Amino acid sequence: MKTPTSPEGKAGALDPRPHGSTTQGRKAPAYQEYASDMIARLDYRTLTLPQRGLLYSMRLECWVNQFLPDAPGVLARILGFDAAEVAAEVPYVMPFFACENGRIFAPDLEAYREHLEERHKRQSAAAKATNAKRWGPKTRAAAVNSGGIAKRSGKRNDERIGKRIASGSLLSREEPSLPSQGDDGLLPTTSIGEWGGFTDFTQDPDEDGGAE
Repeated sequence: MKTPTSPEGKAGALDPRPHGSTTQGRKAPAYQEYASDMIARLDYRTLTLPQRGLLYSMRLECWVNQFLPDAPGVLARILGFDAAEVAAEVPYVMPFFACENGRIFAPDLEAYREHLEERHKRQSAAAKATNAKRWGPKTRAAAVNSGGIAKRSGKRNDERIGKRIASGSLLSREEPSLPSQGDDGLLPTTSIGEWGGFTDFTQDPDEDGGAE
């Protein structure tokens, strides 16, 4: 667990990030605490009621602001309590905190904060990798393969068309030939009577029957 420091790594300098922030300036969620673990500690069970109130007031401040000053007078003003009372009770709650470079902080809360930051970084990196894989530009190898497939498909189509032309399947069907013109330049005509099964519609039926 690292001592709370400024972004430049200088202990004792005020961290300008938002209170309890993680990466990208986003506020960290509430910390997780198991009540059974706290109650099981003998140093907690032997605390008086005012001491327990001071303990959790300091823990909440450390989560939001990461640290508190170790000067009793300044600490009392921040917490809003009587300076003499704070100075008398602070030694009993200090087993739950650590103090370095004039700062009081909760080691377990800082460790949990680091855990949240690392998890956020992993999730962000995984999301970026997924988006790059799904929406990113095609690699050179993929582009070459795609072009090769298109060329092979075009070549096969050309081969099939060539075979069909050679076999005559794509040639147009033969059109019926028109009658040739005579010497006089006119097309020969066919009378209705010359059509098989039909007679001249101008012929008298009685004459036709009489002829028989």
